Amino acid sequence: MDFHANHFRLFDLPTLFRLDAGELETAYRKLQNEVHPDRFAAAGEAEKRLSMQWATKVNEAFQTLKKPLTRGAYLLQLQGMDVFSEKHTAFPPAFLMQQMEWREAVGDARQARNTGALDRLSRELRDETKRLESELASQLDDMQDYEAAAATVRKMKFMHKLIEEIGDAQEEIETV
Repeated sequence: MDFHANHFRLFDLPTLFRLDAGELETAYRKLQNEVHPDRFAAAGEAEKRLSMQWATKVNEAFQTLKKPLTRGAYLLQLQGMDVFSEKHTAFPPAFLMQQMEWREAVGDARQARNTGALDRLSRELRDETKRLESELASQLDDMQDYEAAAATVRKMKFMHKLIEEIGDAQEEIETV
């Protein structure tokens, strides 16, 4: 195994956004079984340390590839792009307007303690996130349009944060 291999090569998977989750899981379990520190309990300190480093790398790679947002950002990183750098903060005006509307709706629902409205918003945002994931797959795998893909990843990050905010609001309402 090459410690410097990218996450896709590590799992012997194609370098694509559209990954088969089952194949990723199988490759992860196989590698994790090979490098797990428990297998090296009787080994020397150097081997134990190396095993721990490999297990950490395998876990990090799996966590990155299993989530569409981090997988997309990682694929762009492989293209030399830092999608979350401070120089990439602009969004299209239509997305900014929609963003403001969603934030206002979350605030209103939170203040009104309206879990039904929060549930509807959550579903709407999850649907939009799925649409963005499909768009990202096409941008990365089909068109290799990395600039457009970077913008889509940034939108997805916003969506994830807002979905988390909705979850926090729901939890806050339920615990009071």
